[in-house]
Amino acid sequence: MARVLVVDDEPKLGKLTAEMLELDAHEVVRAGSGRQALVELAARPWDVVITDLRMPEVDGLAVLGAARALPRPPEVVLMTAYATAESAVAAMKAGAADYLTKPFSMDELRMRVQRLAAQRSTEAKSARLLARLTPDLVAESAAMKAALAMARQVAATDATVLLLGESGTGKSQLARFIHYQGKRGGAPLVEVHCAALPETLLEGELFGHERGAFTGASQRKAGHLEAADGGTLFLDEIGEITPATQVKLLRFLQERTFVPLGATVASRVDVRVISATNRDLEEAVRGGAFREDFFYRLNVFAIRVPSLRDRQDDVLPLADRFLAARGLPPAKLGAGARERLLGRAWPGNVRELENALERALILAGEAEIAPEHLGPSGASTPPGRHAAELVGEGFSLDGFEAELIQAALERAGGNKTEAARLLGVTRRRLYSLLASLTP
Repeated sequence: MARVLVVDDEPKLGKLTAEMLELDAHEVVRAGSGRQALVELAARPWDVVITDLRMPEVDGLAVLGAARALPRPPEVVLMTAYATAESAVAAMKAGAADYLTKPFSMDELRMRVQRLAAQRSTEAKSARLLARLTPDLVAESAAMKAALAMARQVAATDATVLLLGESGTGKSQLARFIHYQGKRGGAPLVEVHCAALPETLLEGELFGHERGAFTGASQRKAGHLEAADGGTLFLDEIGEITPATQVKLLRFLQERTFVPLGATVASRVDVRVISATNRDLEEAVRGGAFREDFFYRLNVFAIRVPSLRDRQDDVLPLADRFLAARGLPPAKLGAGARERLLGRAWPGNVRELENALERALILAGEAEIAPEHLGPSGASTPPGRHAAELVGEGFSLDGFEAELIQAALERAGGNKTEAARLLGVTRRRLYSLLASLTP
C-alpha cells in the first residue's frame, strides 16, 4: 500500500483516478489544483504523486519540482492530453518517474502505480537494512572525528582506499562504514583476511578457478573478485601478501580485469577496493618486500585510524557501547573502574579494551565492575607514558618483545592462534617473531 496524491483540475477524472487506486488499498488524497497540491506536499510525506501537466497558475512541472525538492521525494507520474516528444523528454529530465497520455487505461495506471509502490517499499527496506549494517562508530575525540570525516568524504566516490593504523584500532569497522555509506552500499561487501590464507590458496580465493585448473578442481569456482562485482572488496592485512600476488592484484587495479586459474580469457568486474594494514608499507617498499607501483595503486586515498591512546575521549564511550551491546547500563562500570580505564595506554587498542571488559564482566558477575576486575593498573604501558618515553631506561627491544610474546603464549595456554590475537598480530607475523627471537 502506498500514500498517493492525485492532482487534476478536472474533478471527474480526478475522482475516478482516486477511486481506481483505492481498489488496490492505496491511501489516496485528491488535490483540485496545482496550488492545493503544493499545500498537500508540504503537509506530509507521499510515496507517489499523479499530476496533470497543464493546469492554471501552478502546472504539473511546478508540482514535480516541489516534489523533487522534498527531503524524501515521492515518485511523480505526469498526465497530459497534449503529449509531444519534447514534453515527455522535459518531464523525464525534470525527474518524473513516468508519463501517461490521456486518455489512458485505468488498469494501466494501476499497474504503473503498483510498480512504483513496490519499488518504493523495496528502497525503504534497503535503507533500513543499510542503516542497521552501517557501523555506528564512536568518535568523541578530535582524532577519530577527523578520520570519520575523511571516510564520509571518500564513501561518496569509487576511489581506492588504504586504511593505516595499529592492530585493533577498528580498520575493518571503518571499511564497512565506507562501503555502506557509499553508493555501493546495497551491493556485496566481500572481506578477505590476506594473512589468514597461504599464498597457494589466496590466489585461488581471490581470482577463482576453472574446472580442471588443478588436481581436485572438479568444477568452476568464482573467486572473491567476481563475488564482489558491483560492490566492494576489502583486503585486510594487505601488507602480508607476497610479491607474486601483488603483481596480479596490481594488474587488476590498473585494468579492472583478472584471469581465473586455468582460464585463458580475462574477466572484467566493477569492484571498489579498500585495503588495510598495520605495517609501514613505505618502509616495506624501501626494503624490497612490497612493490612500489602496487603501493601507489593502493594509496589513492589513505586514512590513518588513530590508536586508542590518541583518542582518550573515546575510551569511556567505547566502554559504554560495549556494555549496551550486552544489554547492560553504563552504571555497570563503577567510577573507580572508569578511572582505571582512562589511566591505561591500551597498546592493543580497541580490541584490548573489549577483551579487558569481557574479562571484567566474567569476574564481576552480577556486581558492579570494580578496578580489580580490570587487572593491575600497570597491565599496559605505564599510565600517561608512551612507549617512546621508555627508551634509554634500560629496556631492550628484543627482551621486551620476547617477554610480551611469552606472556601471551602463557595466557593462551600455548595456543599460537590465540596468542597472536592477544598480541594484535597475525599468526604468520607471530611465527616470524618467534623465529627471529630463536638463537
